[in-house]
Amino acid sequence: MAWEYTDKVKEYYRKPKNVGEVENPNGIGEVGSITCGDALRLTLKVDPETEKIQDAKFQTFGCGSAIASSSALTEMIIGKTVAEAEKITNQDIVDFLGGLPAQKMHCSVMGREALEAAIADYRGEKSENRADTDEDEVVCHCFGVTDKKIERAVMENDLSTIEEVMNYTKAGGGCTSCHEQIEEIIHKVREKKGLDRKKRAPEAEEKKKGKLTNLQKIKLIEKTIEQEIRPELQKDGGDIELIDIDGNRVIVAFKGMCRGCKSAGLTLNGIQNKLREMVTPEIEVESA
Repeated sequence: MAWEYTDKVKEYYRKPKNVGEVENPNGIGEVGSITCGDALRLTLKVDPETEKIQDAKFQTFGCGSAIASSSALTEMIIGKTVAEAEKITNQDIVDFLGGLPAQKMHCSVMGREALEAAIADYRGEKSENRADTDEDEVVCHCFGVTDKKIERAVMENDLSTIEEVMNYTKAGGGCTSCHEQIEEIIHKVREKKGLDRKKRAPEAEEKKKGKLTNLQKIKLIEKTIEQEIRPELQKDGGDIELIDIDGNRVIVAFKGMCRGCKSAGLTLNGIQNKLREMVTPEIEVESA
């Protein structure tokens, strides 16, 4: 599925600043994993007397948004004190770049986590983002995301759906077997904050209870394609046509710019994830 990027994101991706590693760093933060698709190493040079960050460089394995977010982060923290830098949130990184697509918000979260890990290393402390403690439970085994990371993302960014959690943490973006547990975490955190989850359409309530009839499922699939999927594809000259629904098999055909696109496989996967989120985790999407 195609995404829109701001000019600043494009600039920081095409001409990233502060790439590499600081010589003799006294603060190192490493987050993510290459096997999970995203990894970031942030190195800092902090003046021990003033605690000002004199230099910051990054090395990342990831998409253009990951490169842009990491590059932006280094620009934001150079010249700041450690105390000032640790107040930077993932939303501050997004705002600096003029915005990120919803599906790429996890790149800004990774930058924030790397900064916290580097500051913790500078202070000789253990980063709160390490996921190797006995108290932390891995919820999403596809991407190695823990319950604590999901809880924090929900709390700090006011998330209320599995899709939003997926955008910020990647949790639930693989086999979907963790979706029920993610829902429980969302409910627990929002209940603790005294917030109601977003109101659901009647079909969504029935879906949550596992009571969707065949007719309700078909209507919800059609509604999701028309209201959530087609508008995104049409922004870039693409389109999609629903060909058939056979049980949990959804057959679609690409139109416009999407037809014959090299990224059609990724687009199809994005459509499947959206339908699994909005309708049922058993959905399988095929191209006609």
